Amino acid sequence: MKIHAIDIVKSLQKQGHQAYFAGGCVRDMLLGIHPKDFDIVTSALPDQIEALFPKTVPIGKQFGVILVEQGGHHFEVATFRSDAGYSDGRRPDAVIFTTAEEDAKRRDFTINGMFYDPLTEQVHDYVGGQKDLEAHLIRFIGDPNQRIKEDHLRLLRAVRFKNQFDFQYEPATYAAVKAHASAIKERVSTERIRDEISKMLLDKTRPSLAFNEMSQLGLLELILPELERLHGCAQPYEYHHEGDVWTHTMAAIDTLPPEAPLVARLATLFHDIGKPDTFALKERIRFDSHAEIGGKIATQIMRRLNFPREQIEAVSWSISHHMMMTAFLEMNDGRLMHWFHNPAFPHLLTLMKADAEGTTPSDLSLYNKIENLHHLKMAEHPELPKPLLSGEEIMEITGLPAGPKIGEIKTQLLEAQIDQKIVTRKQAEQLVKAASTPIQ
Repeated sequence: MKIHAIDIVKSLQKQGHQAYFAGGCVRDMLLGIHPKDFDIVTSALPDQIEALFPKTVPIGKQFGVILVEQGGHHFEVATFRSDAGYSDGRRPDAVIFTTAEEDAKRRDFTINGMFYDPLTEQVHDYVGGQKDLEAHLIRFIGDPNQRIKEDHLRLLRAVRFKNQFDFQYEPATYAAVKAHASAIKERVSTERIRDEISKMLLDKTRPSLAFNEMSQLGLLELILPELERLHGCAQPYEYHHEGDVWTHTMAAIDTLPPEAPLVARLATLFHDIGKPDTFALKERIRFDSHAEIGGKIATQIMRRLNFPREQIEAVSWSISHHMMMTAFLEMNDGRLMHWFHNPAFPHLLTLMKADAEGTTPSDLSLYNKIENLHHLKMAEHPELPKPLLSGEEIMEITGLPAGPKIGEIKTQLLEAQIDQKIVTRKQAEQLVKAASTPIQ
């Protein structure tokens, strides 16, 4: 990808334009991190960019941004600009095409405001980003209050970058974030908040750092009040020496392996979200039905943040069933395979392990039995058998309308096939008739 980005810079410079790598890719290269993508800034105007490259998309032409396809990859190429106000809290009301220095000064943090010429290998730093990288500082460019007012999402971005790179805040930057924390819900779309939370959670080292800091700054109670409620929710000491539900949850997300996908991470973050609503002191502290209630709360949260439906369903399903480890060891093959072939089951396994590892004392013996059983049974039954009857045929036989009852009968039928209790269509029809007949 980098070589194609260099080709774009080279083509622009050959036409007499300034052209550099910009922003996060420069920061990452200076930190020794392989950039995920390369953004390019240039003195060329949007029309000139379009004229120079055969495959372009004007994704933000009014803001000077053109998407250029090169070597099968897509690169944002933006004209140097300064911005005139952000009335919507995200995009500038107007842009003025200007110089590299002015373009750098409109950006958010000094470590994101540097440019790099890949042809001369020279860094162009108008904002002190290199010094702040060396000092491990997160600093807003210019007036921190103004930078936040331009785009309130920068409150979350400050927290994410600070903890992602294990940096510290420059004092005025910290003071501004703390002072403006209440603005996080003003003029910021739920989708952008969702994306920042997701990036924090995908931190491969200690995602708990960002969530703890959001809580301390007063940001979390505004965007995820259900999660903030985990603070001070006591747990039974005989099972949880680590402390309250918040402490346990933060420990659990920090145990997730680097390859854990976002769905598993969200399920772990929200797995005990139902405990505050189910807290009761009986023979000991109990949280009866907290898994099922937690699944519903997680659904509400993720809908509010506009997560995709498939992710919502997988997260909710994993949370709702994360207390079933003992039950799995008691199921027959038919029932087990119904569970094990669920696409969300690997996320449930990841959640179960993180739940156990985030507990003190930690006991993985039950999880290990289930994981071994999962591998064994999936090897024995790599694919589910083809259903002997379709849903439409079951409805025709039973006279029942489409709905949960048909789903239950389909499940019974599949489990019986796996257990080889039925092997023919006639046997399947008999089972369906028996399953749909009311008990007298």
